Amino acid sequence: MTSDVSDWESSQGAVIICDMWDLRGRHHCRSATNRMEELAPAMNRVVALLREQGALIIHSPSECMGFYQNDPARLIAVGATHHPAPAKLGWNWPDTDREPLVPGLVVAWGERVEDADRCSCDPSPASCFSRAPVPPIRQVDSIEVWPEDAVTGAGQEVFNLLEERKVRNVLIMGVHTNICVLSRDFGIRQLVYLGKRPILCRDLTDSFHRHPAGHFEGNRLVADHIEKHWATTVTSDQLVGGAPFRFKDDRSA
Repeated sequence: MTSDVSDWESSQGAVIICDMWDLRGRHHCRSATNRMEELAPAMNRVVALLREQGALIIHSPSECMGFYQNDPARLIAVGATHHPAPAKLGWNWPDTDREPLVPGLVVAWGERVEDADRCSCDPSPASCFSRAPVPPIRQVDSIEVWPEDAVTGAGQEVFNLLEERKVRNVLIMGVHTNICVLSRDFGIRQLVYLGKRPILCRDLTDSFHRHPAGHFEGNRLVADHIEKHWATTVTSDQLVGGAPFRFKDDRSA
């Protein structure tokens, strides 16, 4: 299930890359890390094409701004003109007046971790590191940051960049779909509250969960939930051609 984006114009849009951290040896879930590293090169290819078409690329590896403090792309975000936000900026918990929880989705849904193993392995956590996570330092290096891009982990800076360029349509990709992609102060819920039009790139994202029907069925259910309650969804081929990304272990129909 995907939505119509006939009005998408890259030269008038922006792309947010959410929390695609370099997590090798740092995250508590091996499977989540492996899926992210598999996803990153495909994401970089799509982002490069969107950049060529004129889209503003916003890299948002939260809590990693120190690594980029002197990067030209970081200075672009810092230097954007301040615009007062029309809604409170912050972490956005699930809106129970607007959305139910996804049936069968276990581990996390933004407001709390529901499984003691804190694991997104499929079908079991047997291969996990089973230790506390180590804070990330930077975005995974297989996603290129160009000088004309922007780097920020702050919703206010994202809003400044969008307002400065009069951008309404915002394509969002990255991890994890049911947590940070939805809930960050630059995530889907926040963009809606700010009057923007978020568009989830559903083949270039991954959820952090367990589901009785398998991980990739859970991914589909999360994307369908977002499309029903929050935002347009697309696959990358609708925007840049080629084939949509598919995880190598995804055997779903």
